[in-house]
Amino acid sequence: MIIDKLIEKAKNNKKTICLVETDDIRTLKAASKVIELDFANIILVGEPVNINKLCFKNNINIDGIKIINPKTSELTNELIDKFYEIRKSKGLTYEEAKNTILNDFLYFGCMLVYLDYADGLVAGATHSSSDVLRAALKTVKTAPDSKVVSSFFLMELDNKNLGSNGIFIYSDCGMIQNPTSDELVCIAYSSSKTFENLVGDIPKIAFLSHSTNGSSKCDDVSKVRDAVSKFKTEYPNIIADGELQLDAAIVPSVTKSKFPISAIQGDANILIFPDLDAGNIAYKITERMANAKAYGPITQGIRKPINDLSRGCNSDDIVGVIAITCNQANKN
Repeated sequence: MIIDKLIEKAKNNKKTICLVETDDIRTLKAASKVIELDFANIILVGEPVNINKLCFKNNINIDGIKIINPKTSELTNELIDKFYEIRKSKGLTYEEAKNTILNDFLYFGCMLVYLDYADGLVAGATHSSSDVLRAALKTVKTAPDSKVVSSFFLMELDNKNLGSNGIFIYSDCGMIQNPTSDELVCIAYSSSKTFENLVGDIPKIAFLSHSTNGSSKCDDVSKVRDAVSKFKTEYPNIIADGELQLDAAIVPSVTKSKFPISAIQGDANILIFPDLDAGNIAYKITERMANAKAYGPITQGIRKPINDLSRGCNSDDIVGVIAITCNQANKN
């Protein structure tokens, strides 16, 4: 499994990952499993008495895991001061900064990452994607070389004949509602770099549509076609093609029939969706109907990894996203 490989890679350079949803049993179980597997250090943000009580009640072992209480930590004043400094130009008052850092574990955790007390953060089991992204952008901010912050799902299918031994990246499935052609180019490029880092294989990008190679003509198709043209011009050494229907992207016999000169030849391992509706529906269909593993939504384009979870996740899903976060942090 891809996550097993990422866990082994993470052991070579252990990172510190912050978890802030410490009133959720899934988060605490995941923290315990990470320590058991010994591939990352974990910081739990919350009230130690409440965390320990919940762990005792549910037979969860968190021995050796660091717990930081914002109301008593020696780091709190530094986090408040820095948060105020980076947000005061946006109208944030010192009292508002203090209240946020003391009472919102998500912002406290993001500031730990910003100040390098942690290498990354994972949340989303109880927070919405918009909450996690908003906190990340207000603290850690975008990477210097990034034009667009987007998200992806790392998908693992039982059918190893598809993608890269069953592995795909689906993007964007959780962030940009209706990307422009320029944004699709940025999403595709970020996804190619992510794929190389996490999977270690050659990225082959399919820009998806309801049309293949001009079989339909409308504004939605033109947007994708424009993105493909721009991408090939800007990144000629990355294998990419479109616009492609899904079957033409992943089934060689269909590609030969519909688009025989395609650079992909039915062997895509990165699927770029034309909008958020298509991407989100596709990953859920793949996960639920094809029994695939779906890890994410993982962010791309943020200075340090702040990653989201589906609120329907289980503890193993959280462990998987922590492993991905460690590998992103190692790349940084």
